[in-house]
Amino acid sequence: MQSDFWHYISTTNKPVWLYGMGDGADKIINALALYNKEIYGVFASDEFVRGQSFHSYKVHTFNEAVSECKDIIVLVCFGSGIKSVIDNVKKISATQEVYAPDVPVYGGGLFNSDFARKNEDKLRQVYNILADEHSKKVFENTVMYKLSAKLDYLFSCQSEVDEAYSLLNLSDEEIFVDLGAYRGDTVSEFINHTSGYNKIYAVEPDRKTFKKLEQNTKDLNNIFLYNVCISDKKGLIPFSMKSGRNSSAGAGELFNAESVDSILATQKASYIKFDVEGSELLAIKGAYNTIKNFKPKMNIACYHRNEDIFSIPLEVLKIRSDYKVYMRHYPCIPSWDTQFYFI
Repeated sequence: MQSDFWHYISTTNKPVWLYGMGDGADKIINALALYNKEIYGVFASDEFVRGQSFHSYKVHTFNEAVSECKDIIVLVCFGSGIKSVIDNVKKISATQEVYAPDVPVYGGGLFNSDFARKNEDKLRQVYNILADEHSKKVFENTVMYKLSAKLDYLFSCQSEVDEAYSLLNLSDEEIFVDLGAYRGDTVSEFINHTSGYNKIYAVEPDRKTFKKLEQNTKDLNNIFLYNVCISDKKGLIPFSMKSGRNSSAGAGELFNAESVDSILATQKASYIKFDVEGSELLAIKGAYNTIKNFKPKMNIACYHRNEDIFSIPLEVLKIRSDYKVYMRHYPCIPSWDTQFYFI
């Protein structure tokens, strides 16, 4: 078993600095508190340092942090797929001990050695059903990253999005269901990887983001937009509007929900993308008839909850056991932009 980052960080005497502020930093501070570990300070990228404080700590620049404590442990507290941001993290790693602790976007608990041992049979089961060696490497490295918080595990297994589209092998007659369409980013990506399509169903619950989706797709034909949540059935569910990708089900005002099956009725889907902020399992259950009857190709995000890397494929394979399952990670820190592909 890979050494547990949380045990290590609780026993080190080196000063621990957070790199970044916001929700990720809050979660890491809360996780450290479970191990009775306090941080030494906080720093941010130079352009974000304006003399402010975070959790009563003055926010420093990186140079100020290493001037105060020459040899430090840096905990990366944000997510990004921007190359310049990742390059800067790598630059800091060349001189300091850097980790990016894995804290779930949704749900509680930590993916630590206890969690891995408890779910070892499920983890092995998923590893053994993966369809190619690269998928196995992504899976193994993702687990190793989550346990160790070492970014090199992610850097050494990443691939580009174009490679995933070669797995999908999309035709010009696809019926695409985009769950979590955001501003139309993945609609555009889909169109750029096909020579045409039959229909697009795009679902985005956040009202402000939905307006941008409408604007960005207004010139497309045969696209149907839904300003609803995706769940396991049609109805009203609590939903928190936090603007775009931060919006999620489970709390807040009652909001209209649909399932994939209720949107499509008896119509076919040939490709479905699931990125629904921690509600992937409910969305899969709500697509039961579509998956069972039509076996659409599927791309399902598996980084929102600790259990996603085993619960998602096992749930799909309960519906249809004849899928080939692939796993890919795209350039991003931490282990966001990690997906299962069902072909």
